[in-house]
Amino acid sequence: MTPKFLGQASTPPASPEAAVLDYVPNPRPDTRYLVRFTQPEFTSLCPVTAQPDFAHLVIDYVPDATIVESKSLKLFLAAFRNHCAFHEDCTVGIGQRLADEMRPLWLRIGGYWYPRGGMPIDVFWQTGAPLADVWLPDQGVAPYRGRG
Repeated sequence: MTPKFLGQASTPPASPEAAVLDYVPNPRPDTRYLVRFTQPEFTSLCPVTAQPDFAHLVIDYVPDATIVESKSLKLFLAAFRNHCAFHEDCTVGIGQRLADEMRPLWLRIGGYWYPRGGMPIDVFWQTGAPLADVWLPDQGVAPYRGRG
């Protein structure tokens, strides 16, 4: 399996739906381990006002047969920049798409949204109970106190 985007000039897709996530074989299929992606500058648009919304995303997963190629994930997340959706839809939709396509043994996503109007909204989704034999660190995002 050759990655589609790695080593190639690439522009963000026009929408999350148009984005192609690239998966490659798990280099350690007989070992359970956790992969973490952190996107501290995630951006989307409010579906009501079209004002920008910002979040710190943390995606943790335990791979099975495949892993997501990081450049394709970066392009997928960048496609939300002009996408209008509520925080809940963005966060859960990202987690569900990764889970549906990659079929990891376990996945969770934390969306730590910066406040607009004085109230932060944090959204969490996971595929099921964490695996007992995999080290699962805290996501490392402090409760809201003027995030930064």
